[in-house]
Amino acid sequence: MDRLRLLDGRLKLRHLVLVDALTCHGSVVGAAASLHMTQPVATRTLQELEAILGVPLYERGPRGVTPTTIGEAFTGHARAVLAQLSQAGRQVIELADPDRGTVVVGTNPGGSNLLLAQAIAELKSERPLLTVIVRESSPEALSAELQAGSIDVIVGRLTSPTTESQIRTPLYDEPIEIFTRAQHPLTQRCTIDFPDLGDYPWIIPGTETAMRREVEQLFARHAMALPENRIEAASWLVVRQLLLESDFVAALPGVIEFYEPGLCVLPVSFESNRHSVGITTAAGRALSPWVNALIQSLQAIAAERLDNETKDNIGFGQYRVQCQRAL
Repeated sequence: MDRLRLLDGRLKLRHLVLVDALTCHGSVVGAAASLHMTQPVATRTLQELEAILGVPLYERGPRGVTPTTIGEAFTGHARAVLAQLSQAGRQVIELADPDRGTVVVGTNPGGSNLLLAQAIAELKSERPLLTVIVRESSPEALSAELQAGSIDVIVGRLTSPTTESQIRTPLYDEPIEIFTRAQHPLTQRCTIDFPDLGDYPWIIPGTETAMRREVEQLFARHAMALPENRIEAASWLVVRQLLLESDFVAALPGVIEFYEPGLCVLPVSFESNRHSVGITTAAGRALSPWVNALIQSLQAIAAERLDNETKDNIGFGQYRVQCQRAL
């Protein structure tokens, strides 16, 4: 392939934007909708790009499009170009007005919400004119947005190791714990076996969350199906209110106990794996001073939390005492 074909003026940014959307959505219809264009325009734009490159980028099927090997490779280059342009535009704005700036943070619903909220509050207290944008989505969607330069950093449970394109830095490890309201009937019991929890309604993480798979594995280890009497929710506000006002049971990140005195960790005898919560950034991409400041705040808060956890050494027995005092 003649490299000059990509520099002769025929290749446009709209081609790169479409490739990013097609690979993300897996269909022309989905890509067109996300870009606010009609399906015929999206199809024509793809045909133009494939004519420029001289190779097919996608395999067409009844359920959508699948990138070919060349299509996957070109998508990576397209996203890198778009990310660099996005960063360039941001840097021009930030250098023109150093007191202002924007940080875009991606997070998957779960235990990172409380940590992230604290870090953002600290950052805003020091830089009141800074704009912070928080986007919640699935780990896969956030990873794609990070590569495309749509977000600066991801904060949440680390579901995969560091790769050539993304750097994952752990902040702390946390287990999954079983939560109820402090006045729940189960808080009166000294010991609880996991199967006993099946007698109560559950709140299960939504399918778009990293914790959903962990909860499914938790039930599978006990040879139990997901409860039929359940609500699936990813919104922490909804989950919190349901737990406080009824007899629901939920598997949640253990860190929540430190922030919610109205909720109680049950002394459930089950093996809970600890999973890392951390920061994900794009490899080789320079971070703005504001993003670095947010990361430093996250690291400081996480370190403080670990110190307090070590000093307190809170165990299931002490959890129960706390719950009884709340009754």
